[in-house]
Amino acid sequence: MSTDQEHRLIPWPKGTGRISDSFRRPLHDLRISVMDRCNFRCPYCMPEDKYHKHFQFLRASERLSFEEIVRLTGIFAGLGVRKLRITGGEPLLRSNLHDLIGDLGRIDEVEDIALTTNGVLLGSQAAALKAAGLDRVTVSLDSLDDKVFATMTGGRGSKGRVLKSIREAQEAGLKPIKINAVVEKGVNDHTVLDLLDYFRGRGVIVRLIEYMDVGNINHWRQSDMVPSRALVELINGRWPIRPVAQNYRGEVANRYVYEDGAGEIGFISSVTEPFCGACTRARLSSDGRLFTCLFASEGTDLKGPLRAGATNDELLDIIVGVWERRNDRYSELRASLKRRGKDKVEMYYIGG
Repeated sequence: MSTDQEHRLIPWPKGTGRISDSFRRPLHDLRISVMDRCNFRCPYCMPEDKYHKHFQFLRASERLSFEEIVRLTGIFAGLGVRKLRITGGEPLLRSNLHDLIGDLGRIDEVEDIALTTNGVLLGSQAAALKAAGLDRVTVSLDSLDDKVFATMTGGRGSKGRVLKSIREAQEAGLKPIKINAVVEKGVNDHTVLDLLDYFRGRGVIVRLIEYMDVGNINHWRQSDMVPSRALVELINGRWPIRPVAQNYRGEVANRYVYEDGAGEIGFISSVTEPFCGACTRARLSSDGRLFTCLFASEGTDLKGPLRAGATNDELLDIIVGVWERRNDRYSELRASLKRRGKDKVEMYYIGG
């Protein structure tokens, strides 16, 4: 069976979303980037040599205001979006982010609001974010080895501060916390077991992510990627683990649990086990462009029409048109698309 046929023959439950794309994938999740800046310089995302102190990031006036974000999110919610994820850049660099969380939580259709952060600023804001309505948080943390941590963050931040923030987020009730670790061969793969060992039994879910060709600047080679199946074998040799069912259709991580009851691990395998067929995620950049794939080359401007006085119905028509034409399958077609040499949007701009 071809991939096209597989897409078209897998039904979605009735009532899932109000619109569907060309492969009948509903619109259910919206990832909102609120900030293109970051206080880290991770080599695979924002290397220091390109994103130096003179680099021209967006001006504040070029980013969507909280009011504009809430208005657009309300329109997305009317089309089936139920889950929101606030991303960046580093979203906690955006002042008074808890105010946005509170406003988004008042949209009737929204059922879940999550945040992805590098964790450095999380501890001081965790209680306010929880009180405002944030449900969950994911912390990007690639290694607990001091030298590797410094390498993978561009020498920015403090591992101790990140770990303290995770504890404070737990105390604030942001549970379960998830850790996202991008695994690169020869860079941090030798520290995976130590990372898992630290969080075992602490109620924290570590998710190991295959190194991906997001954007254009990380000089990605498939040989630098550690397949999830190899990590499963490595971990199982130390602590027996077994797979468990997904929480919901479209969940990006394959879930495993420790046989000894010490918690859960996730594996995000976009390279070796693409999950395009179940992708329900739209992405809104901080300057108001709508992207329908993490690996997209182009987005659709919503800020321009919004600031030019477009009505909600007119904005809705734009979003519906984009989603109904959507046919993204980058991870399934990676090899052929890569040969075309078309630039992709950078991860710092669109959010992970």
